[in-house]
Amino acid sequence: MAKRAGWLGRLGNRLSRMEARLQERRAEVEAESILAAPVAVTAGGAARTGVSAGTRAGAGAPAAHAPTPVTDTPAEQPGHPHPPAQPGRPDPVSVVPWGMRVAAEVSWRLLLLAGMLWVVMKVISEVRLVVLAFAAALLVTALLQPFVVRLRRLGLPRGLATAVTAILGFVVIGLVGWFVVWQVMENLDDLSARVRDGINELKLWALDSPFHVTEKQINDIAKNLSETIGTNTEQITSAGLQGVTVLVEVLTGILLAMFSTLFLLYDGKRIWTWVQGLVPAAARPGVAGAGPRAWRTLTAYVRGTVLVALIDAIFIGLGIYFLKVPMAVPLAVFIFLFAFIPLVGAVVSGALAVVVALVTQGPWTALMVLLVVLAVQQIEGHVLQPFILGRAVRVHPLAVVLSVAAGGMIAGIGGAVVAVPLVAVTNTVVVYLRAYSRDQLLRGAAPIGPGPHGSTAFEQAVRGAERDQRA
Repeated sequence: MAKRAGWLGRLGNRLSRMEARLQERRAEVEAESILAAPVAVTAGGAARTGVSAGTRAGAGAPAAHAPTPVTDTPAEQPGHPHPPAQPGRPDPVSVVPWGMRVAAEVSWRLLLLAGMLWVVMKVISEVRLVVLAFAAALLVTALLQPFVVRLRRLGLPRGLATAVTAILGFVVIGLVGWFVVWQVMENLDDLSARVRDGINELKLWALDSPFHVTEKQINDIAKNLSETIGTNTEQITSAGLQGVTVLVEVLTGILLAMFSTLFLLYDGKRIWTWVQGLVPAAARPGVAGAGPRAWRTLTAYVRGTVLVALIDAIFIGLGIYFLKVPMAVPLAVFIFLFAFIPLVGAVVSGALAVVVALVTQGPWTALMVLLVVLAVQQIEGHVLQPFILGRAVRVHPLAVVLSVAAGGMIAGIGGAVVAVPLVAVTNTVVVYLRAYSRDQLLRGAAPIGPGPHGSTAFEQAVRGAERDQRA
């Protein structure tokens, strides 16, 4: 019996030691889990939690086997059976700085917009004739639409008012083109004779000049020029055939512009309503407010440009006429037409007038024509355009130059004509939509589009909580 009692006592002691070791291991595991808890818990709180957990785990165990309290440096605890657990790695998105995340999101959106713009430009270049015809129709409609409104107020039906306005407008444009061609053909013989006389005078001046130019050198230049023309006959012929193709395209574009103008004058409101239906419902109020403002900007631009071009053509034409330069009236019409190309058109038309004066009347008359052109253009740039166009279509000169260059590269002369009104209308729409969005936010309306998500939303929530705590 004594041996059995001793064996049972030793078994009980072993079971007690095993239970104590299990309790100690359980306390160590709980301490390690507390150390790996989120950073949001403070250090003091973690230490207190570890102690309380150890105390709870050691409840009912002998005091000699109580777990060691958790400290801030568990690796330094003596007799630690395993290395401390490493804290979990944070989300990579939360580690990236806020500015870099914003730059990345803006960058891929800009790349997407650039790709979409490139595709749009390719499509426009493929259907350039249709796009330019419709743009010309918009400009003509902006010029003629007030006359339709006045005829409607006089009691005419919409169809009759549209027909009368369109017919009169097209007749006036056709008469202007016919008058230019007639004047050029009428004065072509006189101009060619004066050009020959001017070339002879230039030859005599070169012979008497201090540059020591000999008659043999001048004859060699003329001979080389004639030989160049003779050897490039095929290129000149192909250029002529290409000119015929361009003429056919121009006539087709004119017909498209005429039909588009008729429909825009007659049914412009319903077309605009249909366009609004293509826009998402949440954005329709803003687009509905931006549309009339864009149309007023385009109308103001067309009216102001026509008036400024007319003033330029009249005064420069009068100056050329009094200086006895031939083809004064056709030159004035060219000045009027080229005025629709900002900056570049005025330079080209003025240079054309100066060249005609130089080859027909000599350097002194050419200098006087140059002074007249510069004076009128200075008055136009500093007085007429600010007074007539006003702030409705005010565009920075740098934007004008860049838009004219880009429009010319994309679609030639037609693109240069359309570029500036397009930039002016776009500026008006962007300014209005920005003000509209700001006004909606001040009124407490929900912003259009989805809210922030992911790490951006988390960052904004943290910043909002910090503001609330400071408040």
